[in-house]
Amino acid sequence: MVFLLNLFGAAALLLWGLRMVRTGVLRAYGAQLRQSLSKATNNRFTAFLSGLGITCLLQSSSATALLSSSFASRGLVTTGGALAVMLGADLGTSLVAQAYSFKVGWISPLLILIGWVMFNKFEDSKVKDLGRAIVGLGIALLGLHLITEAAEPVRDAPLLPQILRLMSDAPVFGVLVGAGLTILSTSSLAVVLLIVSFMAKSMVPIDLGFALILGANLGSAVMPILATASEPPEARRVPVGNLIFRVIGVAILVPLIGVVQPYLADIEAAPARQALNFHVAFNFALAAVFIWLTGPVARLTARLLPDQVATDDPGKPRYLSQGPVDQPTIALANAGREALRMGDLVGQMLRQSLAAFRSDDRRLIKQVSDLDTQIDRLNEAIKLYLAGVSRELMDPNDQKRVVDLITFITNLEHIGDIVDKNLMELAAKKVKYQLKFSPEGNRELDELHERLTHNLELAMNVFMSSDIKLARQLFEEKQRFREMEKVAAENHLSRLSSGRVESIQTSSLHLDILRDLKRINSHLAIVAQPILEAAGELSPTRLR
Repeated sequence: MVFLLNLFGAAALLLWGLRMVRTGVLRAYGAQLRQSLSKATNNRFTAFLSGLGITCLLQSSSATALLSSSFASRGLVTTGGALAVMLGADLGTSLVAQAYSFKVGWISPLLILIGWVMFNKFEDSKVKDLGRAIVGLGIALLGLHLITEAAEPVRDAPLLPQILRLMSDAPVFGVLVGAGLTILSTSSLAVVLLIVSFMAKSMVPIDLGFALILGANLGSAVMPILATASEPPEARRVPVGNLIFRVIGVAILVPLIGVVQPYLADIEAAPARQALNFHVAFNFALAAVFIWLTGPVARLTARLLPDQVATDDPGKPRYLSQGPVDQPTIALANAGREALRMGDLVGQMLRQSLAAFRSDDRRLIKQVSDLDTQIDRLNEAIKLYLAGVSRELMDPNDQKRVVDLITFITNLEHIGDIVDKNLMELAAKKVKYQLKFSPEGNRELDELHERLTHNLELAMNVFMSSDIKLARQLFEEKQRFREMEKVAAENHLSRLSSGRVESIQTSSLHLDILRDLKRINSHLAIVAQPILEAAGELSPTRLR
């Protein structure tokens, strides 16, 4: 029991360290990594190098797989390009395992110390996130060292030779064990390092160690499939294609383990070094062969996982057909119809947010968050669609319409974020602490919500009609709403000064809601601004 406790505790420390490295790097450079990944997939070789580099930083091919799958599902990258990224990612994890194998005892405490100083003594968020990653790297190295020490007593266990002999006689069993351990631990890198640690102590024969490493490679391809099981077919094709690569490679190499091992022994005799070199050689060979076959495998996955014929997903565009992008008038009309759908979803968010404050129902808060996700997806789809419209065929009016469309959907997306990230956070706080607004406060919030819903409908009419009279009305609503918000705030402060218990308990909550509703209304009023400017209805500072 003591052995198992030490071993599992050290393995957990290794996994936690690897997770800290991944989260720290993503927080510091996540946006840049995603951007470089999306740009690099036009060419299979740059995609391969991009996957290799990103995985060396994240130290997780599964994380790279999920990023690639996400881009592929949204049409930002092709399935073939994403498969090339995965070939680089798998090679990247084998190179990271090589780096962890260097035995420098003092590096772990040094990294933990440096990372701690960066995280606790610097204010810059990027420096703090890098400090987190460096601490994680030190912890992972410490966990690896503890695994090696914990495994020492088991080497002399009487049952071990018999178990290992049975597994050595059936390498397929070793592959299955390695794959199972990888799926359970969610980290092929951790499993490979664990196997190498055992081999360094002569606890695992070389041929069995090779089979276990092949299993870890197979398991690393299974994890993204499990993670994307509920995603649309476009997202699942990349993990399935990568699994095809792995299965073919493992099936070919398992019978050849005895043939390959002497050549690796000629390079480096130490069993642990042979295992690491075998890990790199396997992934390098897969990349060298399958980099030329990403296209056919991508087509195969499209046959295995065809597009869904019909969907009721509100976040999926309905009017952005790919045919008329060379006809600006039709394309802009399609984008306008989709923008109105975004507006309808925003209206639904506003109504449900009010219901969430009234009922204290956590399910409504979750539904509002789901609506925001759908709005974000539509916003991205419309922008990508407009980016594909031929600029050479547009006249100045069409180009202005594109700008107005992007401005409109951007404001809708901002409103969705305010409702989801701000108002629903306040709603969750109200539920958590069982807070109640005063009857007068409830009535004022209801009136502001009702006015906001009316202004959203007005903004959508202004956007579609470009009517100057409606635009003036919408722009004037900005000042009217500001006055309503001011009166509501003053009324609340009056109730607060009179000692109303409900007002005292909900003061900060109430005022924050008023502020966020005013921000939403300001985003709606902006819709009228370009129409009034074009008509000469605006002075540089205010409405005439």
